[in-house]
Amino acid sequence: MNQLASQAGTYATERVERIFAQFKSATVDPAEFDHEAHVLVAWRYLQDDDLLPAIQKYSEALRALTVKLGVAGKYHETITWFYMIAVSERIDGKRNADWPGFKAANADLFARKPSLIQRYYSSAQLMSENARRVFVLPDMAA
Repeated sequence: MNQLASQAGTYATERVERIFAQFKSATVDPAEFDHEAHVLVAWRYLQDDDLLPAIQKYSEALRALTVKLGVAGKYHETITWFYMIAVSERIDGKRNADWPGFKAANADLFARKPSLIQRYYSSAQLMSENARRVFVLPDMAA
């Protein structure tokens, strides 16, 4: 590996760990915590844990963050579970793969219009109060 590639990998790893630590301590800058950062944190939790413990830790930390930021109502259980499951499926035993490689291989996880979740959930289902409170199964086929 050449020096430039090594430096880029080190930067990516440091960025992942910085965002992950800030998320866990509820000190992440909300302006920087976009959809990609949500997926990055999900991916990072799944590097250490199996799916169910990772979902529990991610959900608890995300709820704590939304409470700290005064936007507790933004937490959405179905969206959280959907993306955690999707990221876990994409990892598929390839733990410790690097974040840039994972991101490049899974561009649909970051698509905006339509987003991956919109291929499986109608707007009515996804925006329901029930879906916000508990995980609900998809109501559409991809």
